[in-house]
Amino acid sequence: MGYAERNTWSQLIASVIGTAVYVVLVLPQLFARPVDEIDWVWPMVWTIVGAIVFSIVVSILWGIFAGMRNPDEDHKADLRDREIEWLGDRVGQAFMVIGGVVALVLAMVEGAWFWIGNAIFFGFFLSAFLGGLTRIIVYRRGMP
Repeated sequence: MGYAERNTWSQLIASVIGTAVYVVLVLPQLFARPVDEIDWVWPMVWTIVGAIVFSIVVSILWGIFAGMRNPDEDHKADLRDREIEWLGDRVGQAFMVIGGVVALVLAMVEGAWFWIGNAIFFGFFLSAFLGGLTRIIVYRRGMP
């Protein structure tokens, strides 16, 4: 497994765990109190920061162990890696746009900040998750 694929796996794992933690912290509040009283801002901030830090740590540790296992492995991205990255970004961008459009519509109809913030958050999550999933599939099965 190459450097770029390992980083994709690290980001994919971190985005899933970070989003799951956020959902576990916020979802119970949705059923217990009005939307305007839900404490969602700091849980979102900390799960985003935590997911970024977790992704970096996993990537570094995985790189160290992979380097010990196969010291001759090349750490440079080649043309295939760049094309896979581009394809994953294209897939992910679509979901980031969808989240932005949903947030824009919610702002236009004066929706609660909770829904606007979560539309953007889940747009970012879907972008990271589906873009990363696309990269992993292409790494495993080849370019379409």
